[in-house]
Amino acid sequence: MKAVKNLIIGFGKGGKTLAGALSSAGESVLLVEASDKMFGGTCINVACIPSKSMEFSARLSKTQGGEYDDKAVRYKKAVEEKNNLTAALRGKNYDKVVGAGAEVIVGTASFIDSTHVSITLSDGNTETVQADRIFINTGARPFIPPIEGLKESRFAYTSEQLLSLEKLPHHLVIIGGGYIGLEFASFFRNFGSEVTIIQDSDAFIPREDEEISRAVLESLESRGITVLRNAKTQKVEDDPNGTGASLSLETPDGAKTLPADAILVATGRRPNVQGLNLEAAGVELTERGAVKTDEHLRTSAPNIWAMGDVVGGLQFTYISLDDFRIVRSQLLGDGSRTTKNRGAVPYSVFLDPPFSRVGMSEAEAVKAGFNIKTAKLPAMAIPKAKVLRQPTGLLKAIIDTDTGLILGAHLFCADSHEMINTVKLAMDAKLPYTVLRDAIYTHPTMSEAFNDLFAAVK
Repeated sequence: MKAVKNLIIGFGKGGKTLAGALSSAGESVLLVEASDKMFGGTCINVACIPSKSMEFSARLSKTQGGEYDDKAVRYKKAVEEKNNLTAALRGKNYDKVVGAGAEVIVGTASFIDSTHVSITLSDGNTETVQADRIFINTGARPFIPPIEGLKESRFAYTSEQLLSLEKLPHHLVIIGGGYIGLEFASFFRNFGSEVTIIQDSDAFIPREDEEISRAVLESLESRGITVLRNAKTQKVEDDPNGTGASLSLETPDGAKTLPADAILVATGRRPNVQGLNLEAAGVELTERGAVKTDEHLRTSAPNIWAMGDVVGGLQFTYISLDDFRIVRSQLLGDGSRTTKNRGAVPYSVFLDPPFSRVGMSEAEAVKAGFNIKTAKLPAMAIPKAKVLRQPTGLLKAIIDTDTGLILGAHLFCADSHEMINTVKLAMDAKLPYTVLRDAIYTHPTMSEAFNDLFAAVK
């Protein structure tokens, strides 16, 4: 039986960074990952990095035009470039963790009790590990809804699987109108695919500000992306000739049959706890099936922590990184960092142009009881947006009338994924909106839009 001070289950952002920190501090660390294709975690291998690589290639491809065959060649090259990128990052992450002194093994972990874990290796043998501390960083997995024929279809893919599809779809149908589905819709459309999004509700990205949601929807539709709302997929059936599939839908206009040569199932992700046997360790789950933790990310078992998507919060790699900081603060620091003081959390949806947000929407601020002012600026009013040939979009900010503090910002415009971090910094530092309004920015840049946006507060 192997004995270590620290056992980390999962090679995600939080786990790998913690492995390096604890190893560098002189502690023994064993990191277990179920697949050697996942060194570095979800983001590097099957999510953020590969999808953004494809998004970038798609925007380049759009400017080159051509017929389907030309686009298909560029698409296949983009997949190869993405594969090369992820392989390089995967190797770099492995070398960094091992170089720090941690041991890495490939296998699936299952708790025996709160300090002992059974690891099934790739050759089928098992090994028992005893650890003083254990950290769960197993991420999340795609949710496949119980639609007849969907699971069996040869043409249905999760986002992870679709990223490796080498043939450009003529018609991509996306089940689910969430952020992952929208990103794939955007870049596949730029590659030249016909794209249809099926969502079962009427409200489009309902958690977003209503005006921004409307602007995003109009932008997608103007690019030829079809969004079917209040549509429910009843059945998926592969064509007898083996070239595609058909989806049977129930829509407000009645039954509809939709052909597709690729189907993306983008109906959300669930915490990946299958097979961990958490009950044996005394680790409790939330009602939604995530690992239950306190503000220090400690589970119901005092020597076990959880980090990243498996905790069930915001599914971003930078949240997993901040989870590492919280755990490190307890083990190697003063314990002051918690989930309650991480500040405003920004996020971006990489459309064309991207949409980014931090803080409250207008409706949320009103519901919370704030006296507010709002500011709006069309992207076409920004000189740099015209230079970039990306005049589409809308910028909106919500201000606390009583304090002048920024309550939220919604940026649907070119480079919003960079700009939003400036707003987060101002919010965390509790700076009044006038600081961004009156700042001196380089020209021409997208950031200088803050001059005009915050001058429009009323």
